[in-house]
Amino acid sequence: MCGIVGIVSSQPVNQQVYDALLLLQHRGQDSTGIATAEGNTLHMQKARGQVREAYRTRDMRNLPGNMGLGHVRYATKGNAADEQEAQPFYVNAPYGITLIHNGNLTNTRELTAQLFHIDRRHLNTSSDTELLVNVLANELQSQVSGSDLDPDQVFNAISRVHERVEGSYAAIALIAGHGLLAFRDPFGIRPLVLGRRQVGFAGDEWIVASESLVLESAGYEFVRDIAPGEAIFIAPDGEIASRQCATNPRLIPCSFEYVYLARPDSIMNGISVYEARLRLGDRLADTIARYTPEGDIDVVMPIPDSSRPAAMQVAQKLGVEYREGFYKNRYVGRTFIMPGQAERKKSVKQKLNAMGSEFRGKNILIVDDSIVRGTTSKEIVQMAREAGANKVTFTSAAPPVRFPHVYGINMPSRQELVAHGRKIPDINRELGSDYLIYQEVADMQAAIIEGSDVAALEMSCFTGDYVTGTVSPEYLDWVERTQFS
Repeated sequence: MCGIVGIVSSQPVNQQVYDALLLLQHRGQDSTGIATAEGNTLHMQKARGQVREAYRTRDMRNLPGNMGLGHVRYATKGNAADEQEAQPFYVNAPYGITLIHNGNLTNTRELTAQLFHIDRRHLNTSSDTELLVNVLANELQSQVSGSDLDPDQVFNAISRVHERVEGSYAAIALIAGHGLLAFRDPFGIRPLVLGRRQVGFAGDEWIVASESLVLESAGYEFVRDIAPGEAIFIAPDGEIASRQCATNPRLIPCSFEYVYLARPDSIMNGISVYEARLRLGDRLADTIARYTPEGDIDVVMPIPDSSRPAAMQVAQKLGVEYREGFYKNRYVGRTFIMPGQAERKKSVKQKLNAMGSEFRGKNILIVDDSIVRGTTSKEIVQMAREAGANKVTFTSAAPPVRFPHVYGINMPSRQELVAHGRKIPDINRELGSDYLIYQEVADMQAAIIEGSDVAALEMSCFTGDYVTGTVSPEYLDWVERTQFS
């Protein structure tokens, strides 16, 4: 779920990358990093924490160059508290490569063994991003025979990366003295968009980023999504080349991007996040109407902010008053992406406050985007009761999360998921609500992809079907043993 950005400009990019990372902060709060290329020299700065606190004026002065990339991290592999796990990662050969990555590799055991025994490469962390940059470097090394590097050699290397690497990955790399490389896994699970702008006679400037809002804010024109399996290579002078590097690419983007992760003002894979959430509300309203007695709901309330569009549509379609009963403290981070159950639980009441005047004596329908561990939901139900609610009906714009997500969202333990192995009445008792209503899986997919060219979504955490076809029960057991031992 990390946020990534890469820029090729006619002027220094350090401030542009910094501004872009501020817009992507919702995608990760554990650490951040920026790298720039000044001729054949790569400069790098990374630190724990959020963007605004991580960089000082002296740090920005130490990031010269007209090409750059930046990352905000949400830990799904490795140690969130370890600064060595922060991105970008760097290898010095060939040329010097620094890389950032959004996603999760699922064949890390095999890759680690290959890199050590066959490629003779050393790994210093448990990060799958370090694995990815070393696989790329090794394949690029096999393609080049001198100091020159052309796009065909780069694309041949990416073809080999696709053959070796499994899982989800949207990645951006700087190759010292040669250009910026961006590529996306053959299923397009994690997003990556391309933008362009013209600056006087300097020619085209380019940007690649996780979400389109970054392009619009910086004055770039949206060009297109980078296709699944595709790689683009942009030279320092702005000349761009692209190639499809996968043998059987298919677009199956992550459904959780539209349910929760992305900002509503972004468009990814031709789908407006905001409009998708409105449609999720429409579908959810139909389900609520089937299972809730008429007249049993006085007001509809969202859990701010990502569930607000769905809640507005639910209220409108049910003909019930829409009210904002929860006030959000915007200076507390997103509880879902906080490391550790205790930290998430502690943060719920710091983050939300229930206004008693909106709850007292009323039958409340609470709309949330999803229910994952149930920690936040249980606290919210309790807050509503303490504020004087008569009845609390809790609804989720997403279906029950019953299975681990292994493609870049930190929910790998089945035991952590409140819906795993439970029926809905059991979950309802666990949360303490009077009624609990979930979105149907088919309704979620139909709502998100409506009007787009996307044929299917990656929905493994709801269905247990993993699109890469290589995630076995043994692998899930291994992830849980290593991640939670």
